[in-house]
Amino acid sequence: MTDKIVRATAAQEHIRAFAVDSTDMVREAREIHHTFPVVTAALGRLLSAGAMMGSMMKGEDDLITITVKGDGPIGSITVTADSHGNVKGFPGNPSVDIPPRIEPDSGAVKLDVGGAVGSGILTVSMDLGLKEPYNGQVELQTGEIGEDLAYYFTVSEQTPSAVALGVMVGTDSSVLHSGGFIIQLMPDAPEEVIAALESKLAGLDPVTTLMERGLGPAEILELVLGDLDLIVTEEKPIRFHCNCSRERVSHALATLNTADLKSMIDDGEDIEIKCFFCNSAYKFGPDELKEMLAQRGE
Repeated sequence: MTDKIVRATAAQEHIRAFAVDSTDMVREAREIHHTFPVVTAALGRLLSAGAMMGSMMKGEDDLITITVKGDGPIGSITVTADSHGNVKGFPGNPSVDIPPRIEPDSGAVKLDVGGAVGSGILTVSMDLGLKEPYNGQVELQTGEIGEDLAYYFTVSEQTPSAVALGVMVGTDSSVLHSGGFIIQLMPDAPEEVIAALESKLAGLDPVTTLMERGLGPAEILELVLGDLDLIVTEEKPIRFHCNCSRERVSHALATLNTADLKSMIDDGEDIEIKCFFCNSAYKFGPDELKEMLAQRGE
């Protein structure tokens, strides 16, 4: 299986749409962070959203960071993505185990992502190569991620959006399916287009149910938008990818003030720095720290 994202337009470009299969990416994130099922679901949903929101950017070096910070036991979730399909993320607390919730209408048992996230703030930061990044912030509406992002698009970007995100976790905690879609109405969308879209979305099964039936991102968009002249404009792979390296960490260490570096040297022990996103660990010995000071002429 290869994860991918699909971009499309519909209704003579009155609608733009994105859909993603992120199953492998979320499996890798689970293995890296050793997440419990409800955290796998929460992190996976945000990774899917990050992939799609990253694809909305046009610049070669543009980056988007989405942070969900709540008062639930997860604490926070951070995801960063670029416009090339590279996505990475980490949870504040990977080891959350809370009871599932029961859907009042269907009686279905679901992982309680909203309960694990709690109340708090959703922040979107876009580094577009300008002097300052763009930052948008809204209060979490449900903590379920999809509804919160739909609210963000409507309030912060004035773009009415339908956001569906899902992660199906097996009884052995493995990731069976993960994906989602974002469908957005452009400002001049006619009322009949809006009504047709709302009608389609109202009766739609969850994303992971559709994936379990064998539907990929393009087929899911066809199911929703096929009657509205859907045109797929791009399909590309996505992956969990962290660009940390020993060199990057060394450069970051070299920016510490002299007193801090000298204190580490005086301890006489190796220091280990771990990347939050991929858990890679980098060790530096006292002699290497001395060399950093020497390069400053100190």
